[in-house]
Amino acid sequence: MKRRSFLKNTAASGMACALSPVFPYFADPKYSTEELMGKADIKLFGEGINLREEAYNSFLEMKKAAYSAGFDIKMVSSFRDYYHQQRIWERKYLNYTEDLGLSPFDAIEKIIEYSTIPGTSRHHWGTDIDIIDGFPKSSGDVLVPEKFEAGGPYEGFKLWLDENSTKYGFYLVYTNNPRRRGFKYEPWHYSYAPISIPMLTAYRKLNILKLLEEERFMGSEHFTAGFIKTYLQDNILDINPVLL
Repeated sequence: MKRRSFLKNTAASGMACALSPVFPYFADPKYSTEELMGKADIKLFGEGINLREEAYNSFLEMKKAAYSAGFDIKMVSSFRDYYHQQRIWERKYLNYTEDLGLSPFDAIEKIIEYSTIPGTSRHHWGTDIDIIDGFPKSSGDVLVPEKFEAGGPYEGFKLWLDENSTKYGFYLVYTNNPRRRGFKYEPWHYSYAPISIPMLTAYRKLNILKLLEEERFMGSEHFTAGFIKTYLQDNILDINPVLL
């Protein structure tokens, strides 16, 4: 990932102009701005699953099929609202800047290896899931790529997902394509395409720069127009092309 300048030296009006041709300030009427940014109270289904109804039903079908194949799909994370994402962001920001002594620039770069800026997460939509196989014993952080690779506890589960997840509408978001930019490879993160594709289409119509300027969370004062534009292109849009 290329290094980016976080020095805030651009006027707000200039920043808005820099992005408006790509992200004009209007939304799809089917999805409100608050809903797309994780601030709306949406109806979710399934205790411990928390997905939109259609995605939930498809997830249950996939879980049933996986169980028959010898895998127990365990939900690690699904819907996260804006404020949950803000807590994750600020916890990491404090850890990197105060505990590890990183500069704000380096802290933000480190955070966006795997975590999104509040208001920009696909987990705000009730369509995306982080999953593992609940049968193998695994210590420490379960969401690391090595555990899904050869010799890892979730190797067989990942091979099953590669063959079967799309039958139920779930597609890997952040692939291991070496030419892909943005977030690092996440073999555990799947998205329910029939809903997430139109939601991303609606999200792309928002003026994200303007919206983020109105938010206040740790580190946001260091964002520039250039950073936000690159972040949107690399982290939000450089994903599995099937999901665009």
